[in-house]
Amino acid sequence: MASVPPGIRLLVSFDRDQWYRALTFILTFLLYTSFHLSRKPISIVKSELHKNCTSLSELATIASSGGGSQQPSPPSLHADMDCSWKPFDKRNYKQLLGAMDYSFLCAYAVGMYLSGIIGERLPIRLYLTVGMLTSGLFTCLFGLGYVYNIHSLGFYIFVQVANGLVQTTGWPSVVTCISNWFGKGRRGLIMGLWNSHTSVGNILGSLIAGYWVSSNWGLSFIVPGLIIAAMGVICFLFLIERDCAEEPYKRCSSLHYILLSCIVKKNSWDLLYNVSKTTLLCLSVQGVIEFSLCLLFAKLVSYTFLFWLPLYITKAAHLDAKKAGDLSTLFDVGGIVGGILAGVISDKLGKRATTCAVMLLLAAPTLYGFSMISEFGLGPTIGMLLVCGGLVNGPYSLITTAVSADLGTHKSLKGNARALSTVTAIIDGTGSVGAALGPLLAGLLSAGGWDQVFYMLMTADFFALLVRNNIKIVVFCK
Repeated sequence: MASVPPGIRLLVSFDRDQWYRALTFILTFLLYTSFHLSRKPISIVKSELHKNCTSLSELATIASSGGGSQQPSPPSLHADMDCSWKPFDKRNYKQLLGAMDYSFLCAYAVGMYLSGIIGERLPIRLYLTVGMLTSGLFTCLFGLGYVYNIHSLGFYIFVQVANGLVQTTGWPSVVTCISNWFGKGRRGLIMGLWNSHTSVGNILGSLIAGYWVSSNWGLSFIVPGLIIAAMGVICFLFLIERDCAEEPYKRCSSLHYILLSCIVKKNSWDLLYNVSKTTLLCLSVQGVIEFSLCLLFAKLVSYTFLFWLPLYITKAAHLDAKKAGDLSTLFDVGGIVGGILAGVISDKLGKRATTCAVMLLLAAPTLYGFSMISEFGLGPTIGMLLVCGGLVNGPYSLITTAVSADLGTHKSLKGNARALSTVTAIIDGTGSVGAALGPLLAGLLSAGGWDQVFYMLMTADFFALLVRNNIKIVVFCK
């Protein structure tokens, strides 16, 4: 009888739970990668929405006078689009671009508090699927503004607000799902590896958006929108919750389960009472409020880089939109390494707050160094991008994953299955307030020079460190 090949022996050596755990890790990684992939195009397209019109006019003048021909060039069929895209062709374009960022992130921050409450009462698979499909729709809708020549600021802000709301379905769902499958042992390492989906999504989003940004920036949104919608379908077909592994046909994502959870079992007043009770219980957990405030400032810095770094590189290094987008991915490469290191170190030391504090302490002078060194050429800029990415995204990654999971399964919650999603939503929702403020302030301050933006980032980093050091709570000092 022929022997069983070693590869087959390896495959059958794993039991069902191990296969489900691996599938959940990979699938949730890809799902949230697509979320960030669809958020990134706006930062790449900014430099295309408002170009340096003066430089373009000078190049056109030189070209028309240098060939010896005295005939004027024929008028363009789209003269209003030869330089900037209306309404971003005005002098206050930075404020308008900042308003678009703010509309998305403010809606995201508000929606995040509600998302955790809603998501914990619905099957994760259906909730996440609907969110991804609608997010794909609104991302594509932004790109269709180019296709149909739409120049209304209200249209783009509406799309950003709607997309910000539906994207809140993602984070509480995937964190709850991954935490159901992985215990506290080596959670920092596992979450650090898993949370690299944020940076991977940013990198892929930059590369995809950058491919079309100069020729047809509408596709920079449409393609990521189609990708996240396709991943929503895959989520519906394959995502497994922890309870589903035990009772796959009794409790998995059925309409009957939704009705029982939301209508039959409780009337509206009972539901409101239980929501309030769960929320207050989560807020009473030591460390939830403190880490939420710390994340507010840390996410302010991270999301300012996310939405404004390509435009800053375009202006500071005088690169085109595609090259600036490609170069900005190095910040996310550093973020991958920083997130993993933060998880490993916090596991070894058993002190997640201390790990965050050290990285925040090092990040502030690094931000100042980046603002100085970025003017000295490409080589130093690349090095500082990698270092800044690691130190800025390390604490952000640790708080949103391992810390949220630790606090959501705290012993004071007495095994409340709904608490994890609510704790995650509270922490990330508060952080999203900072994420909304950062890009808005960057748009306002950059009008007076990019130095002011970096001073704002360093101040936010200092406040994040201050929150961590001044709150005398047991979990914060561990």
